[in-house]
Amino acid sequence: MLKGHQSWVFENKPKIISTATVVGPFEGQGPLAEDFDVIHADLYMGQDSWEKAEKTLLEESAQLAIRHAGLTKEQIQFYFGGDLMNQIISNSFAARTLSIPYIGMFGACSTSMETLAMAAYVVNSGGAKYVVAGTCSHNGSVEKQFRYPTEYGSQKPPTAQFTVTGSGSAVVSPEGDGPSITSATIGKVIDMGITDPFNMGAAMAPAAVDTIQAHFRDLQIEPSYYDLIVTGDLSKVGYAIANDLFVRHNIPIKQTTYQDCGMMIYDYEKQQVQAGASGCACSAVVTYGHLLNRVKRGELNRILVVATGALLSPLSFQQGESIPCIAHAVSIEA
Repeated sequence: MLKGHQSWVFENKPKIISTATVVGPFEGQGPLAEDFDVIHADLYMGQDSWEKAEKTLLEESAQLAIRHAGLTKEQIQFYFGGDLMNQIISNSFAARTLSIPYIGMFGACSTSMETLAMAAYVVNSGGAKYVVAGTCSHNGSVEKQFRYPTEYGSQKPPTAQFTVTGSGSAVVSPEGDGPSITSATIGKVIDMGITDPFNMGAAMAPAAVDTIQAHFRDLQIEPSYYDLIVTGDLSKVGYAIANDLFVRHNIPIKQTTYQDCGMMIYDYEKQQVQAGASGCACSAVVTYGHLLNRVKRGELNRILVVATGALLSPLSFQQGESIPCIAHAVSIEA
């Protein structure tokens, strides 16, 4: 299963037999709205806090993904999940509701592919028949924790990103209808000394490029192997830096189409999102909704999803620490 230094090749090709995406009203106004299963009209979603609303997002996407697979939660062996809240409370509290054996994980915004990679690893090795991987974020809760509360009305610089309100979940199984998970590359922590929490794209871009380079090296393939390579939430600033780094490291990224989830979910002309989108839900809802729909329609055959994450906390930021980052890559084939 181990290929090279930091990649796994899944010889049994676990299947993504179902997915579900649940988003907020702002995401429902963007260009990918038709690819989401549920669009909430209210950011509170019937709850009395942003944090409870975020938990609700995850409960809905996990339960809906299980139903889409034609299963009940009693048939799911394990749930892998994580989010951006302190002590990943959105997932831990949602797991209380789901009542499925739970493994909590934290990779910041890389959590979508971190959990999917681990779900595939367990299923590929025969450790489970059905596993759910899920993550979530909420603009109100995340902005309050890492930057300033939305109600504060602080002006943001052009490098800032807009946290996605949403949740994406996937059910992984050894067999069934759906695209296959063929490999995964686990990233290293990369820290370029950036300390500005309003410039996540610049902090995360080197980690994304490092993981992509490791993926090609370990699997001994070129970018042309994929119809599409997509990073998680570098958005405009990080996307430009990543392209510069590809040139510097002689990675022929122009052999394929390279895009970023953070630049896909919102309409820059109509929605005020500064550099673009971020948050655990960014790569989750774009991948489990839009991208896998394109795979199912035959528009894409092989994609590499490289979710990126900034591993800071309010405590580390207040103590003047720089921002370590990571990226995890998962290969998905029709």
